[in-house]
Amino acid sequence: MARKYRKTIQDLTQRSLITHNNPKSPISEQYRTIRTNIQFAGVDKEFKTLMVTSAGPGEGKSTTAANLAVVLAQQGKSVLLIDGDLRKPTVHYTFKVSNIYGVTNVLTRQKTLNETVVSSKIPDLDVLPSGPVPPNPSELINSKSMNQLIEDAKSSYDYILFDTPPVMAVTDAQLLSNKVDGVILVVSSGKTQIEGAVKAKELLVHAKANLIGSVLNGKDVRNENYYYYYGKS
Repeated sequence: MARKYRKTIQDLTQRSLITHNNPKSPISEQYRTIRTNIQFAGVDKEFKTLMVTSAGPGEGKSTTAANLAVVLAQQGKSVLLIDGDLRKPTVHYTFKVSNIYGVTNVLTRQKTLNETVVSSKIPDLDVLPSGPVPPNPSELINSKSMNQLIEDAKSSYDYILFDTPPVMAVTDAQLLSNKVDGVILVVSSGKTQIEGAVKAKELLVHAKANLIGSVLNGKDVRNENYYYYYGKS
Protein backbone atom coordinates (compact mmCIF):
# COMPACT_ATOMS: atom_id res chain seq x y z
CA MET A 1 0.00 0.00 0.00
CA ALA A 2 2.81 2.43 0.90
CA ARG A 3 4.57 1.71 -2.39
CA LYS A 4 1.33 2.32 -4.32
CA TYR A 5 0.78 5.59 -2.44
CA ARG A 6 4.31 6.81 -3.27
CA LYS A 7 3.76 5.93 -6.91
CA THR A 8 0.48 7.87 -6.93
CA ILE A 9 2.17 10.97 -5.48
CA GLN A 10 4.98 10.66 -8.03
CA ASP A 11 2.50 10.36 -10.90
CA LEU A 12 0.59 13.42 -9.72
CA THR A 13 3.81 15.43 -9.49
CA GLN A 14 4.82 14.36 -12.99
CA ARG A 15 1.50 15.58 -14.36
CA SER A 16 1.56 18.78 -12.30
CA LEU A 17 4.90 19.92 -13.72
CA ILE A 18 4.24 18.96 -17.32
CA THR A 19 6.16 21.99 -18.63
CA HIS A 20 9.29 20.57 -17.04
CA ASN A 21 8.69 16.84 -17.50
CA ASN A 22 7.26 17.06 -21.02
CA PRO A 23 8.13 20.50 -22.47
CA LYS A 24 7.17 19.51 -26.02
CA SER A 25 3.60 18.54 -25.14
CA PRO A 26 0.62 20.58 -26.44
CA ILE A 27 -0.23 21.58 -22.88
CA SER A 28 3.29 22.94 -22.32
CA GLU A 29 2.91 24.97 -25.50
CA GLN A 30 -0.29 26.48 -24.12
CA TYR A 31 1.54 27.55 -20.99
CA ARG A 32 4.14 29.26 -23.17
CA THR A 33 1.29 31.03 -24.94
CA ILE A 34 0.03 32.26 -21.57
CA ARG A 35 3.54 33.49 -20.78
CA THR A 36 3.72 35.38 -24.06
CA ASN A 37 0.30 36.98 -23.58
CA ILE A 38 1.22 38.15 -20.09
CA GLN A 39 4.43 39.70 -21.37
CA PHE A 40 2.60 41.49 -24.18
CA ALA A 41 -0.04 42.70 -21.73
CA GLY A 42 2.74 44.32 -19.72
CA VAL A 43 4.02 46.59 -22.49
CA ASP A 44 3.11 49.81 -20.68
CA LYS A 45 3.72 48.44 -17.19
CA GLU A 46 5.81 45.37 -16.49
CA PHE A 47 4.00 42.67 -14.56
CA LYS A 48 6.74 41.64 -12.16
CA THR A 49 4.49 40.38 -9.36
CA LEU A 50 1.61 38.09 -10.33
CA MET A 51 -1.07 36.28 -8.37
CA VAL A 52 -2.84 33.14 -9.54
CA THR A 53 -6.19 32.28 -7.99
CA SER A 54 -9.51 30.64 -8.82
CA ALA A 55 -13.17 31.00 -7.93
CA GLY A 56 -13.36 27.73 -6.00
CA PRO A 57 -11.17 24.79 -4.97
CA GLY A 58 -9.93 22.11 -7.34
CA GLU A 59 -9.98 24.31 -10.45
CA GLY A 60 -6.26 24.08 -11.22
CA LYS A 61 -4.84 27.33 -9.89
CA SER A 62 -1.86 25.68 -8.14
CA THR A 63 -0.96 23.66 -11.24
CA THR A 64 -1.26 26.79 -13.36
CA ALA A 65 0.93 28.82 -11.01
CA ALA A 66 3.62 26.13 -10.89
CA ASN A 67 3.77 25.62 -14.65
CA LEU A 68 3.68 29.34 -15.37
CA ALA A 69 6.64 29.74 -13.02
CA VAL A 70 8.47 26.98 -14.90
CA VAL A 71 7.97 28.47 -18.38
CA LEU A 72 9.07 31.90 -17.16
CA ALA A 73 12.22 30.33 -15.72
CA GLN A 74 12.80 28.46 -18.99
CA GLN A 75 13.20 31.88 -20.61
CA GLY A 76 16.20 32.48 -18.40
CA LYS A 77 14.29 34.77 -16.03
CA SER A 78 14.83 34.49 -12.29
CA VAL A 79 11.53 33.41 -10.77
CA LEU A 80 10.24 33.01 -7.22
CA LEU A 81 7.07 30.99 -6.69
CA ILE A 82 5.50 31.84 -3.33
CA ASP A 83 2.92 29.60 -1.69
CA GLY A 84 0.42 32.20 -0.53
CA ASP A 85 -2.14 29.55 0.39
CA LEU A 86 -1.44 29.55 4.11
CA ARG A 87 -4.42 27.30 4.79
CA LYS A 88 -3.93 24.37 2.38
CA PRO A 89 -0.43 24.71 0.94
CA THR A 90 0.65 22.48 -1.94
CA VAL A 91 3.74 24.05 -3.52
CA HIS A 92 6.13 22.06 -1.34
CA TYR A 93 4.50 18.82 -2.52
CA THR A 94 4.76 19.81 -6.18
CA PHE A 95 8.45 20.70 -5.95
CA LYS A 96 9.36 18.16 -3.28
CA VAL A 97 10.84 20.65 -0.82
CA SER A 98 10.59 21.06 2.93
CA ASN A 99 7.77 23.11 4.41
CA ILE A 100 9.25 23.51 7.88
CA TYR A 101 10.02 27.18 7.21
CA GLY A 102 8.38 29.53 4.76
CA VAL A 103 6.12 32.52 4.27
CA THR A 104 4.68 32.53 7.79
CA ASN A 105 8.15 32.58 9.33
CA VAL A 106 9.13 35.58 7.20
CA LEU A 107 5.91 37.48 7.94
CA THR A 108 6.31 36.94 11.68
CA ARG A 109 9.99 37.96 11.44
CA GLN A 110 11.31 34.64 12.68
CA LYS A 111 13.29 34.15 9.48
CA THR A 112 14.45 36.30 6.58
CA LEU A 113 13.45 35.77 2.97
CA ASN A 114 16.93 34.57 2.08
CA GLU A 115 16.85 32.04 4.91
CA THR A 116 13.57 30.48 3.80
CA VAL A 117 13.76 30.46 -0.01
CA VAL A 118 14.74 27.06 -1.41
CA SER A 119 16.06 26.18 -4.85
CA SER A 120 13.99 23.89 -7.02
CA LYS A 121 15.55 21.38 -9.38
CA ILE A 122 14.57 23.69 -12.23
CA PRO A 123 17.19 26.29 -13.20
CA ASP A 124 16.33 29.90 -12.30
CA LEU A 125 13.27 28.86 -10.27
CA ASP A 126 13.20 29.22 -6.50
CA VAL A 127 10.33 28.37 -4.18
CA LEU A 128 9.12 29.95 -0.96
CA PRO A 129 6.89 27.37 0.80
CA SER A 130 4.05 28.48 3.04
CA GLY A 131 5.66 27.36 6.29
CA PRO A 132 3.60 26.33 9.34
CA VAL A 133 -0.15 26.90 9.03
CA PRO A 134 -0.91 30.01 11.14
CA PRO A 135 -4.04 30.76 13.19
CA ASN A 136 -4.47 34.13 11.43
CA PRO A 137 -3.68 33.78 7.70
CA SER A 138 -5.75 36.76 6.57
CA GLU A 139 -4.01 39.11 9.00
CA LEU A 140 -0.61 37.92 7.84
CA ILE A 141 -1.52 38.32 4.17
CA ASN A 142 -2.71 41.88 4.78
CA SER A 143 0.25 42.89 6.96
CA LYS A 144 3.04 45.39 6.36
CA SER A 145 5.38 42.43 6.57
CA MET A 146 3.84 41.10 3.35
CA ASN A 147 4.51 44.43 1.66
CA GLN A 148 8.14 44.19 2.76
CA LEU A 149 8.41 40.56 1.61
CA ILE A 150 7.23 41.58 -1.86
CA GLU A 151 9.68 44.47 -2.06
CA ASP A 152 12.57 42.27 -0.93
CA ALA A 153 11.66 39.63 -3.51
CA LYS A 154 11.43 42.21 -6.31
CA SER A 155 15.02 43.24 -5.65
CA SER A 156 16.24 39.69 -6.31
CA TYR A 157 13.91 38.20 -8.95
CA ASP A 158 12.56 39.09 -12.38
CA TYR A 159 9.18 37.54 -11.57
CA ILE A 160 7.37 36.74 -8.33
CA LEU A 161 4.29 34.49 -8.55
CA PHE A 162 1.82 33.87 -5.73
CA ASP A 163 -0.37 30.80 -5.49
CA THR A 164 -3.32 31.87 -3.34
CA PRO A 165 -6.53 30.34 -1.95
CA PRO A 166 -9.71 30.49 -4.05
CA VAL A 167 -11.45 33.85 -4.05
CA MET A 168 -14.84 32.51 -2.99
CA ALA A 169 -13.51 30.45 -0.10
CA VAL A 170 -11.71 33.06 2.03
CA THR A 171 -10.63 36.72 1.81
CA ASP A 172 -6.88 36.03 1.47
CA ALA A 173 -6.77 36.35 -2.32
CA GLN A 174 -8.69 39.63 -2.25
CA LEU A 175 -6.35 41.06 0.37
CA LEU A 176 -3.27 40.16 -1.64
CA SER A 177 -4.68 41.06 -5.05
CA ASN A 178 -4.04 44.81 -4.81
CA LYS A 179 -0.47 44.29 -3.62
CA VAL A 180 0.64 42.67 -6.90
CA ASP A 181 0.95 43.99 -10.45
CA GLY A 182 -1.50 41.54 -12.00
CA VAL A 183 -3.99 38.81 -11.17
CA ILE A 184 -4.83 35.70 -13.21
CA LEU A 185 -8.13 33.95 -12.55
CA VAL A 186 -8.23 30.22 -13.28
CA VAL A 187 -11.51 28.59 -14.28
CA SER A 188 -12.14 24.92 -14.95
CA SER A 189 -14.21 23.69 -17.88
CA GLY A 190 -17.23 21.78 -16.70
CA LYS A 191 -16.55 22.58 -13.05
CA THR A 192 -16.50 26.33 -12.51
CA GLN A 193 -20.04 27.72 -12.46
CA ILE A 194 -20.58 30.87 -14.52
CA GLU A 195 -22.08 32.59 -11.49
CA GLY A 196 -19.03 31.66 -9.42
CA ALA A 197 -16.59 33.00 -12.00
CA VAL A 198 -18.54 36.26 -12.32
CA LYS A 199 -18.71 36.66 -8.54
CA ALA A 200 -14.98 35.98 -8.19
CA LYS A 201 -14.24 38.64 -10.80
CA GLU A 202 -16.50 41.11 -9.01
CA LEU A 203 -14.76 40.48 -5.69
CA LEU A 204 -11.34 41.01 -7.25
CA VAL A 205 -12.41 44.19 -9.02
CA HIS A 206 -13.96 45.47 -5.78
CA ALA A 207 -10.60 44.82 -4.08
CA LYS A 208 -8.99 47.04 -6.77
CA ALA A 209 -7.07 44.14 -8.28
CA ASN A 210 -5.59 44.45 -11.75
CA LEU A 211 -7.25 41.41 -13.31
CA ILE A 212 -5.19 40.89 -16.48
CA GLY A 213 -6.90 37.74 -17.75
CA SER A 214 -8.11 34.24 -17.06
CA VAL A 215 -7.01 30.70 -17.82
CA LEU A 216 -9.49 28.06 -18.90
CA ASN A 217 -8.26 24.59 -18.11
CA GLY A 218 -9.55 21.05 -18.22
CA LYS A 219 -11.16 21.51 -21.64
CA ASP A 220 -11.29 18.08 -23.26
CA VAL A 221 -9.87 18.43 -26.77
CA ARG A 222 -8.98 15.11 -28.39
CA ASN A 223 -8.58 13.53 -24.96
CA GLU A 224 -6.05 16.15 -23.83
CA ASN A 225 -6.43 18.73 -21.09
CA TYR A 226 -6.43 22.10 -22.79
CA TYR A 227 -5.23 25.39 -21.38
CA TYR A 228 -6.07 28.73 -22.90
CA TYR A 229 -5.47 32.30 -21.79
CA TYR A 230 -8.08 34.98 -22.15
CA GLY A 231 -6.79 38.53 -21.89
CA LYS A 232 -8.78 41.27 -20.20
CA SER A 233 -11.42 42.67 -22.52
